[in-house]
Amino acid sequence: MTGDERTADLEPELRSYGVSVESIDGGDPLELTYMTAFPGREVHRGESGRALNALIDRAEADEWDPVRVEGTVVRSPGDVLGTWHAEAEWFEALASYEISETEFSARVLDTLNETEAEGEPPGASGGPDASEADPEGDR
Repeated sequence: MTGDERTADLEPELRSYGVSVESIDGGDPLELTYMTAFPGREVHRGESGRALNALIDRAEADEWDPVRVEGTVVRSPGDVLGTWHAEAEWFEALASYEISETEFSARVLDTLNETEAEGEPPGASGGPDASEADPEGDR
């Protein structure tokens, strides 16, 4: 199976996990933009976890070769809520039991960059806590 065939099914797979894909570029890095179902002031950690679970499951089934994933979360087209990324090595370490799902999630959360809403003081959002990003919690 070629790399193009392996990434062609990523969009429907992500959608089956409840991720509203706006765009996906299956290159290296894989660039994923999705519209949040939770358009508050913070990226919903559980929603990011679902996107990552879809990729983890495909990698475990040997249907996707891990690459760096750059996630962009939008409230509406062009209105970026935040970004995150996951390194290919993290997927590989998870698959070989070198790190736990909790460690994987913590690494992704460390990359989270949220866009402050206009007129909001930094940190005023009070959204879901980091424990919701654990991919294990959404399985």
